[in-house]
Amino acid sequence: MIAITGATGQLGRLVIEQLLKTVPANQIVAVVRNPAKAEALSQQGIVVRQGDYTDQAALTKALKGVEKLLLISSSEVGQRATQHQNVINAAKAAGVTFIAYTSLLHADNSPLGLHVEHVATEKALAASGIPYALLRNGWYTENYLASAPPALEHGVFIGAAGEGKIASATRADYAAAAAKVVSEEGHAGKVYELAGDSAWTLSELAAELSKQSGKPVVYQNMSEADFSAALKSVGLPAGLADMLADSDVGASKGGLFDDSHTLSKLIGRPTTSLAESVKTIL
Repeated sequence: MIAITGATGQLGRLVIEQLLKTVPANQIVAVVRNPAKAEALSQQGIVVRQGDYTDQAALTKALKGVEKLLLISSSEVGQRATQHQNVINAAKAAGVTFIAYTSLLHADNSPLGLHVEHVATEKALAASGIPYALLRNGWYTENYLASAPPALEHGVFIGAAGEGKIASATRADYAAAAAKVVSEEGHAGKVYELAGDSAWTLSELAAELSKQSGKPVVYQNMSEADFSAALKSVGLPAGLADMLADSDVGASKGGLFDDSHTLSKLIGRPTTSLAESVKTIL
C-alpha cells in the first residue's frame, strides 16, 4: 500500500489523482487530519485514515500495512522539523520500507530561510535507516499567481525578488513527479532537484499578465521589510508575510532557479509554462 500525508491538501489531492491512473484505489491510504474532509476520497474507494503530524501514535496506526509513504511537508512553518520527525518515527514503527519527501529546491545550500526545516528533515530521514528519495520542489507557479487579481486591479505587481529568475512549475507538475517516485521502484537514494523548464522574472510575469489581460501591469521591486509590511497591511499573518518576503529575497539570489530539467525528464513531458498558467487563471 502507498500512503500520502496531508492527502486533502492542494498537492495531496493532485498526487492521489495521478496515482489513481496506475494504482488501485484500495491500495492508496490517505492520511488526513480530519477524515470528514476526505469523504470524496472515501467514495473513490481510497482508504482514509486519521493521522495528525503532531500525534505520533495516531500516525503509527495510520501507517500500518503501508510499504511506501509520500511525506508531504507540513504547512506549519516553524513546527515542521518536529512534525516530520513524528511521521518518520511512525513510519519506522509501522514497518514502512520507502519514504519520498517533498523538500526544497537545492535545500542544502538554499538562501531561503525555509531551507532550515527541510534540511533537518532530510537529516532525520538519513538517520532513520529507511530507504528514501528527496523531491526537492521549486516554487509553485500558483504561489505567485495568487497575487494576480490585485495586480490586475491596481496595475502593479509587488515583490522583492529583483531580477532573480524563478523556475517554477505547477502543483500538478510536482504531483506527477511525486506519484511516479512513490509508486515505482528504483528511486531509493535519489535526490531530485525539481523545477520548471523555463525560468522567468517578476517583471516578465507582470508583462505576461499585461499581454494576456490587455491591462497594463508593471513590476515594483521593494525591500524585504517594505514587501513584508505591504503583505501584512492586506491581512496576511505576520509569519507568512515574513516568509514570503524572505523567499522573494532568496529568489533574487538565485534560490528558486534550476535549469537541469529534472522535473520534465521525470514526468516525461514539458512542465506547464508561465503563459499557460496565466491563461488558466485569467
